[in-house]
Amino acid sequence: MMKLFQRYLIRGFFFVLILGSLSHFFYQWSDGNFIIGLFCPVNESTWEHMKLAFFPMLLYSAFLYVRFSSNLSCILYTIPQSILWSTALIPVIFYTYTGILGKNYFILDLLTFGLSIAQGFRILGRCSGKYRCSQRSIFLWVLIFILTACFFVFSYMPPDLPLFKAP
Repeated sequence: MMKLFQRYLIRGFFFVLILGSLSHFFYQWSDGNFIIGLFCPVNESTWEHMKLAFFPMLLYSAFLYVRFSSNLSCILYTIPQSILWSTALIPVIFYTYTGILGKNYFILDLLTFGLSIAQGFRILGRCSGKYRCSQRSIFLWVLIFILTACFFVFSYMPPDLPLFKAP
């Protein structure tokens, strides 16, 4: 079962990488569709780019849950961990390397995205039943819900903070 799960994780990495990369353009391609803008970046801010990992990982994780929840007892706990880590790593890596180098580079932005997704799937891969599940699962799912609401609200009403401005 774990070998099958590992294959699905590799497929998931590529699914999120491709869907996330394509979703960078969905809002523009949709001529600014409001609904598309809730799930896809509406501008070049770091905040909006966090959606590139968050929503595709949420979608693929729902598939993994349906497929593997009966065999992997801790998957419900591990899914929000992986999504939150992937999403949070995007600004952490981006601001770290731009702080060091003084500006952003497209290739490093792509590597940041790929590394963030890879880390999320690495965490998800740890869901083998060997690890103790935690009651924090409810708290993590509440954080997922709050982050989703924040993405929806801040897409069209962003706070006046650097995270919400284009670099």
